[in-house]
Amino acid sequence: MTDAPLLPTGWTLQRIRDVSGDHEAIPLHTNRTVTWSAAPEAPELARPTIVLGFHGLCLVQLVDDTDWYMGTLNDDGSVDCWATYGDFYQALRGL
Repeated sequence: MTDAPLLPTGWTLQRIRDVSGDHEAIPLHTNRTVTWSAAPEAPELARPTIVLGFHGLCLVQLVDDTDWYMGTLNDDGSVDCWATYGDFYQALRGL
């Protein structure tokens, strides 16, 4: 199993930057804790398979999940998610 940054299938980094409007968007390593902060107890979510950074915001796709989770990238590298999108393009537009 690898911890190398990945992109969604069929997407290039340039296309992600173009659609999101963030020309400094970057893929991040997946070795990080992801929580669902919209719930009072902020439960930890499954391991991420893709993490993309956008100036303090992140889009995360989890193992065995096709949804995209939007959240805040914390100083310690963890991500607190508070929104989900079923479509990657819409998630990018929602940043």
